Amino acid sequence: MPTPTPPPVATLTAADARRIALRAQGFLGAPDRRSGVRGVLRHLGAVQLDTISVLARSHELVPYARLGAVGRTTVEDAYWTRSTPGAPASPHAFEYWSHAACLLPIEEWPHFAFRRRAYRARPHWNHALPDGAYDQVIKQLRTEGPLTATDLGGAKKTSEWWDWSGTKVAVERALMYGEVVCVERRGWKRVYDLAERAVPAELLHDDLADAECLRRLVRLAGRSLGVGTRADIADYHRLKTEQVDVVIADSGLVPVTVEGWGRPAWADPAALETPPRGRHRTTLLSPFDSLIWERARTERIFGFVHRLEAYVPKPKRVHGYFAMPVLAGGRLVGRVDPAREGRTLVARQVTLDGAKAVPALAQALLEAATWVNCTNVRVERVDAPELRAPLLTELARALG
Repeated sequence: MPTPTPPPVATLTAADARRIALRAQGFLGAPDRRSGVRGVLRHLGAVQLDTISVLARSHELVPYARLGAVGRTTVEDAYWTRSTPGAPASPHAFEYWSHAACLLPIEEWPHFAFRRRAYRARPHWNHALPDGAYDQVIKQLRTEGPLTATDLGGAKKTSEWWDWSGTKVAVERALMYGEVVCVERRGWKRVYDLAERAVPAELLHDDLADAECLRRLVRLAGRSLGVGTRADIADYHRLKTEQVDVVIADSGLVPVTVEGWGRPAWADPAALETPPRGRHRTTLLSPFDSLIWERARTERIFGFVHRLEAYVPKPKRVHGYFAMPVLAGGRLVGRVDPAREGRTLVARQVTLDGAKAVPALAQALLEAATWVNCTNVRVERVDAPELRAPLLTELARALG
């Protein structure tokens, strides 16, 4: 049974909550460049992975949005430390199911024991596991070292993305069970190795009870959000709300009231100690960024309705294939659907919340262009035609 909720310790305005959330996510105040990409990962607790690559892949866009221009090699090396021939890998992150498929700090491995146990006890799977395939994969990894699914014997039976081979089913099952980890990516293919070789010995255990794991993840979610409802906190690592209810009172988070939210909220007590101040980041956001990945929370905090349309038929798209929200002044002021053509960053479709947002979008586009080694920006469609000329003027001025 959940513990009764104690009375709120504070009442926050909607603006207070928004600034707390921005600071918690690394968008308010000076960026922690010394900690770099690893610091961003530890601070957020999870960085979502996705196959779509327009400007860059989402796990690269997330640190870029907070730190500015970060090289792709720097990002990859921050997540995974490559092993030298014959030496074991020493990753700083591991891939696992959290909010979705995510990169997680390696030190959190013990706190996902509850999920590994649940997967091991799962009676039904989407893909059947052929007899002997699991043992063969483990044996091959033990003998040959880190391998991709292709190295192990093939990832797919046909060209369809969902039609996994028996080998792929086995190695992915082993990953979910925690016997195998992804130690790096090669051309976006996972490179698998045995957990006993890749995970530091002091972390390689499932000793923690479910309640201890859940308390830790609820606490981490609250810290990464700054303030959130039970549903917000549950969604961060895709916990069930009843799992949150059982542990939240003992998680270290404190109850608060947020004006206009209409439901109870919980906050990181450290987030309440000092008012959020500092410079707001201006940037383009991946649709999979943890600041906005929960759509109901995004609408509640920013009054901004955003949907990923990559999987929507082209004629039905409103804002474009990979429309990226524009963050400026602590608000979401528009969105742009980007593409690249050679050394040109193309804004295929632009939506802006009025003329005041034009300089911010121009700045965000130019910074993104520089980051991906583009020397020019071309604007195609602007939903408000009267903003097209001011935007082109801002871009021309900055480009010289």
